[in-house]
Amino acid sequence: MTSSNALPETIPLFPLPGALLLPRARLPLHLFEPRYLAMLEDALRTEHRLIGMIQPRDIPGTGETKLQSIGCAGRVTAFSETEDGRYMITLTGQSRFRITREISGFSPYLKADVSWDGFERDLGPTEKDTEFKRQPFMNLLGRFFDEHDLKTDWETLGQAEDELLINSLSMLCPFEPEDKQALLEAPSLSTRRETLRTLIEFALRGGIADNPVQ
Repeated sequence: MTSSNALPETIPLFPLPGALLLPRARLPLHLFEPRYLAMLEDALRTEHRLIGMIQPRDIPGTGETKLQSIGCAGRVTAFSETEDGRYMITLTGQSRFRITREISGFSPYLKADVSWDGFERDLGPTEKDTEFKRQPFMNLLGRFFDEHDLKTDWETLGQAEDELLINSLSMLCPFEPEDKQALLEAPSLSTRRETLRTLIEFALRGGIADNPVQ
């Protein structure tokens, strides 16, 4: 898919708190609920094979949830069935979208009419971050991983291209759902990198707003 014109007007939705998919990134998912197994079967019958990842958000004081307006659609690029009928799938991010109308009642899972306008960059080439100062960022990241007892292959991480590094960390780091949404909605790779750095610094301060970590 090289333009938004090739993308469908209606897609199935998979609401999942804290799950983040970004364009050109891959997200593994484990499907076992009957409604989402039906969603996968229907998606595989289409030419585009798209599933829209979207985060639900709590409505303060009501105990109810509502979907965020912006999500990211991923193409099913790999899937395998387990002996007990579950599926392990991989979504490869295609483009972000904005929900224009939720559709319910016609299938066991949610669907929505969506707009791809404003996200044309998602369908373009890999983004570069010309202002990225990698070594200070990696030093900060090392402190964050130590603080949260997280493990990684530092050699592979250090050799990753800017977009792969920043987007992978945005997807994998243990941030709150609203923080993941902020990373998703960042208009550029450099903005996402700055948002990611701010979240890491905030976490290292124990969630207390103060002067930035040097």
